[in-house]
Amino acid sequence: MLKYTYDYPRPAVTVDAAIFRRHSGSWEILLIQRGREPFKGMWALPGGFVEMDETLEEAVVRELKEETGLEGIHLEQLHTFSAVNRDPRHRTISTIFWGISTMELSNALAGDDASDAKWHEIDRLPELAFDHAEVMSYAVKKL
Repeated sequence: MLKYTYDYPRPAVTVDAAIFRRHSGSWEILLIQRGREPFKGMWALPGGFVEMDETLEEAVVRELKEETGLEGIHLEQLHTFSAVNRDPRHRTISTIFWGISTMELSNALAGDDASDAKWHEIDRLPELAFDHAEVMSYAVKKL
């Protein structure tokens, strides 16, 4: 495998999934509780880093399944967030995908680096990790 080196740093690329469902007349969103730093114990959208051999679309499907067990939900690109300091570890650019789950497809179980996975009413969210409060605000406006 050919290895490339650069004279200047490169940003990391991540994906996140904003999955909504209707429950008892209210909109809910699926969040994971982070099992690792940064923001260990805080709630966030399921997601993670894009691997070298996958597309953004493949990465978000993989991350959603790894962290929540959910699959089979139609996902579309919502927006890319690129604020310089959105991740305390390094420069990170994240593309957010969104979808609407049915009740039949919404039985989430925490996995991988998530310590919990739970549905939250969109008007009663916990404090969110990273810039996910801004992401949620954007997604709810589009919803």
